[in-house]
Amino acid sequence: MDSVDIEVLKNAVAWLDAGHKATLATVTRTWGSAPRPVGAMLVIRDDGHVIGSVSGGCVEDDLIERGKAHQATGGKPEVVTYGVTADQAARFGLPCGGTLQLVLEPVKAESQLKELLATIERHELVARFLDMESGDVKLQSGRWSDVLEFDGKVLKSVHGPRWRLLIIGAGQTSRFLAQIAQALDYQVTVCDPREEYADEWNVPGATLVRGYPDDVVLEMNPDPHFAVVAVTHDPKLDDAALTEALKSPAFYVGAVGSRLNNEKRRKRLAEFDLSAEEIARLYGPVGLKIGSKTPAEIAVAIVAEMTAVRRGVKFESIGVPAAVPATPNTDPLACRS
Repeated sequence: MDSVDIEVLKNAVAWLDAGHKATLATVTRTWGSAPRPVGAMLVIRDDGHVIGSVSGGCVEDDLIERGKAHQATGGKPEVVTYGVTADQAARFGLPCGGTLQLVLEPVKAESQLKELLATIERHELVARFLDMESGDVKLQSGRWSDVLEFDGKVLKSVHGPRWRLLIIGAGQTSRFLAQIAQALDYQVTVCDPREEYADEWNVPGATLVRGYPDDVVLEMNPDPHFAVVAVTHDPKLDDAALTEALKSPAFYVGAVGSRLNNEKRRKRLAEFDLSAEEIARLYGPVGLKIGSKTPAEIAVAIVAEMTAVRRGVKFESIGVPAAVPATPNTDPLACRS
C-alpha cells in the first residue's frame, strides 16, 4: 500500500478523534490516461483541508466542495465521475481525455479505519468491504491475489503490503534494503541461518527467519508479486535459494557480487538443472547503474531496479538481463494508459 495512502488513513482517524467531519475519496476506476492509480485515496476535512491525491491536482478543488456538501447532508457513500465529456476533461485538466471514477464515503467510527490501520501496521494484508447502500464496513484477511473491486453496490479495497521481498543475508546492505523496501509497499523477510548476523538484526517491521534459504523460498510460495535478493556472497547460502527462486514466478531474482563472481554463479546454477532461460532471469550484479558504492547506495540501486522491472520500464542494468526487464508490469494497482 502506498505510504501516501497510509497518511490519508492516519489523518482521517486523527481528524475524527478531534471532532471534525471528514470524507474519504477512493479511486475505483480510470479510463485513458490517469495520474493516480486505482485504489489511491484522499481525505477531505470539514474546513477544506486535504491529505492525499487522486488526480495530481486536476479534480481536487471540485472534490473539496463535494466533500463539504457531502458532510453537510450526512449522506451515504456515493459515486463521482470526472471527465465523462470532452468539456469536463478540459475543465478539470484530466490528461489525454482521461476519466476518473471515485467513491466518496463519510468517515465515522463505524468506518473501522483504526482497525484497518492497526492491521496494516502489523504488515498484514486486509480487505475492506464498504456497502454503498448502508455504509456498513467489514474487514477480513486479504489474499495476495486480491485487487480492488467495485460493482456499484460494494467497494472492496485492499490494504497493506502488496509485494513481498525475501533478502538472503542480514548484513549492512540488507538493513538499508529492508527499510527502503518497506517504504515502497513490500512485506520484507530476511533469512540468515548464521548466528553472528541474525543475532544482530534489529530492523523494525522486517521479519527475521533462521532457516536454510532454499527451504524458506519454497515455504514462502513465490508468486508474481515476490522478489528475492541474495546478498551473503556465500554460494552455500545463495545458490540453492536462487535456484528455487529462478524456477518460480517471482518477478525479480537478484544477487550481489562482481561481474566475475556472477559469471561463476551462473556456471554453478547450470549444474542445478536450471534451463538457460531460467538462469537468464537472474539480475546480477544487482542494481541500476548509478555508481553506487556504499551499502545505502547499493540498496537504492537494487530497489530502483526492482521498481523498473515491476513497472515494465527499460533501463541500464549493472548486470544481466541487459536493459530489458524479463517481466511485464504485474502491478494490479499501477496506472495504465
